[in-house]
Amino acid sequence: MSITLYGIPNCDTVKRARAWFAEHRIDVAFHDYKKAGVPADRLDAWMLAHGWERLLNRQGTTWRKLDDATRAGVTDAASAKALMLAQPSVIKRPVVEWRGGASSVGFDAAEFERHAAR
Repeated sequence: MSITLYGIPNCDTVKRARAWFAEHRIDVAFHDYKKAGVPADRLDAWMLAHGWERLLNRQGTTWRKLDDATRAGVTDAASAKALMLAQPSVIKRPVVEWRGGASSVGFDAAEFERHAAR
């Protein structure tokens, strides 16, 4: 099983993660949400592993640009999933699926080190 990094190419955090993989000479597949969408089955797995609250990026520009009613409507896993499928940029980035089936959300060099060593 290979490593897959999910995100959008112009995101600074995704750029840092991709640079980390390049620096450590680790091959990684990149899944661009903007071009390929969010795989619903993978989103389910990430929500199960990390919780919808962790995946939903309420600090980002996309969230802030949403109207008040849309933001207020995100109250549970189902409403969060619907929004993340419709607006992939509200997903905290990057999401990485590691060898062995583990996943991580966001970029943390120490966490990447731990996963890469497995």
